[in-house]
Amino acid sequence: MWSLLGAGLCLRVALAPWVGGQSFDLNLFKSWALAAAENFSGFYLHGSSDYPPLYIYILYLVGKAVSLPALGSYFTLLIKLPSIAADLLTAALLYRLAAKHLSVETGLLLSAFYLFSPAVFINSTFWGQVDSFFTWVVVVAVWLLTEKRVYGSAALFAAAVLMKPQGIIFLPVLLFELVRLKSVKRFFIAAFTALATALVIILPFSFRQSPLWIVKLFAGTIGEYPYASVNAYNFFSLIGANYKPDTTVMLFFSYYTWGMIFIVLITLFTGFLYYRGRSAKHAFLAALIQIAGVFTFSVSMHERYLFPAVALSLLAFIFLKDKRLLWLSVGLSATSFINTATVLYGMTRGGVPYNVPMFLTSLLNVVLFIFLAKAGWDLAAGTNKKEDALRTK
Repeated sequence: MWSLLGAGLCLRVALAPWVGGQSFDLNLFKSWALAAAENFSGFYLHGSSDYPPLYIYILYLVGKAVSLPALGSYFTLLIKLPSIAADLLTAALLYRLAAKHLSVETGLLLSAFYLFSPAVFINSTFWGQVDSFFTWVVVVAVWLLTEKRVYGSAALFAAAVLMKPQGIIFLPVLLFELVRLKSVKRFFIAAFTALATALVIILPFSFRQSPLWIVKLFAGTIGEYPYASVNAYNFFSLIGANYKPDTTVMLFFSYYTWGMIFIVLITLFTGFLYYRGRSAKHAFLAALIQIAGVFTFSVSMHERYLFPAVALSLLAFIFLKDKRLLWLSVGLSATSFINTATVLYGMTRGGVPYNVPMFLTSLLNVVLFIFLAKAGWDLAAGTNKKEDALRTK
């Protein structure tokens, strides 16, 4: 396993200085790192960042490191290094959990699949995006739920939301587990823990700010892209609505309204399956359904929002041992890679054009979610029957 991680690290470090395709985001992260290093507490006062505060801590460290003469020429590598480290940490977690619940050999195979997946490589090592780091925070938060460490999980879920707004997609999983535990005391302690974590993260940036500055930041970030799809190969791109205003009407409702309806339906479906499963081992499956469903059927989705589904599908397989989840990890890895590569290397002004790759990949994502929903239904029902049989016996 150490050899596997070492090979993954060396390959990433060797390729990280190479930058191809869209470099706007990478340059933006560099400017934020320098700004945070120069004036950390005044970062949001004097800048125009649309990112929540958590990752600014990481960029601050990068900005300070690059100011050292010995590290100044490694700026691109240092910007990408947190996501590269997150790739390795996620692969290590996959190995640890698979070795515990399945076998060491399976753990090595699953870790290698994730570590060398083109979808993972292109996101962190080539593009320099932060989705790997976000994914690591999310998977650790969900893993803590399976370990019955609800308070630590609540803290990490709060941290995920304060890194990227799509962390909100995963919050229902924490709520479902708290409801399943049927403990009012745990619910309030978890809520307090999440709130305290949020305050600790936000406080250093809050001096000389209005009390609701973080709310305005989130509102601006969420409302920044009022389109049915923002280059995400999903249901709305499938019907030709990529970069169309979300106010466009389709069958009596706007795209935005349809997106909200789908979010509610998907969350209710996930909650129902979690209730039927009667166990925290369904937490990774629930998180997978949430992100895959919202990405596929909600509005304002970007191409990279599906990225956490690759790790979540592998972790769901480890806990539920259903081979359909392995096939899903392969399919989701493929669609995530195609979508990301197309945007990174082929995006033009006004978004990716509607073409055959967009149509087929969007269709495949819709089919994969239907397949996932059916597998989730079967798994929840199967667990329910087994537990009822054990009680009867």
